[in-house]
Amino acid sequence: MGRHRTPAMMLAVLLGVTTGSVMLRDPAEPAPASAARLYVDPGGLAPRYLRNLRLSGRHAEAAVIRRIADQPAATWFTDARAGFADRARQLVTAAGAAGRTPVMTLYFIPHRDCRQYSAGGARNARTYRNWISSMAAAMRGHRALVILEPDAVAHAVQGCLGPRAAASRYALLAHAVDTLRAQPGVAVYLDAGHPGWIPAERMAPALRRAGGTRARGFALNVANFERTTTNLRYGTALSRLLSGRHFVVDTSRNGNGPARQGKGDRHWCNPPGRRLGHVPTLRTGQALVDAYLWVKRPGESDGACGAGAPAAGQWYPAYARSLTGS
Repeated sequence: MGRHRTPAMMLAVLLGVTTGSVMLRDPAEPAPASAARLYVDPGGLAPRYLRNLRLSGRHAEAAVIRRIADQPAATWFTDARAGFADRARQLVTAAGAAGRTPVMTLYFIPHRDCRQYSAGGARNARTYRNWISSMAAAMRGHRALVILEPDAVAHAVQGCLGPRAAASRYALLAHAVDTLRAQPGVAVYLDAGHPGWIPAERMAPALRRAGGTRARGFALNVANFERTTTNLRYGTALSRLLSGRHFVVDTSRNGNGPARQGKGDRHWCNPPGRRLGHVPTLRTGQALVDAYLWVKRPGESDGACGAGAPAAGQWYPAYARSLTGS
């Protein structure tokens, strides 16, 4: 007792489970290696593209794409197609067998993305609650870091939903937090936008309505480009308003900071000149920061918002190369 507890050590206590059983640990013990290492999903688009490059003998391009494909990135769950829970169960099982922790992004809230490029989501509240229950059941007995509903709270604060729909969204998010956190090995981070969007004083009450103080913490900069230092300042201010909640930062594409604001959506939708950021890690050296993560998977399109850009979530080879500076 009395030993300094780093964020990685404390998070390891929460994530310290093995398949089918819970392992109780003294919070002062060092993080086990398995809980301190993140899982690389071989089914991700970057690893698949890398395998195709190697098979076709394009070794020079493969060396470039390896900078993305070899890093752990979040696996997104965005629909209720047949087998979605099985895919989640296979992911956490494979990660556990490898002694690693997967990062999972749940992105299925009704009225998702306010009818923009990633529009969609569950048809109604009942469908969403059932979907969350199925996802939680799939994670049972395993460990995972869950990023819950990118943009959902920020969009509600911004006003793209009517009062009744916003209230329903907050209730659904709170239900999701409570359902997921009931699994001993699951750490839930409710998305809180980014520093350039909603002031902390307005974001904090909304996160509270959405169950944010019952989650492990909140997530910042998902699919955005704000610098890590800017996110640390914003996250620290937000944490003070949320009973000291910890947070994670998406560093996947923030190595060159945000694009300059301009007309249209090119400052956030596949903006040129961006670079990969800090590699994913659970050892940040920051007291409140549990992890730097690649939540947005580098190389996957933000949307069909420019010449040659594919739909949101599809692999975009030219953009992937540009993120590496190649």
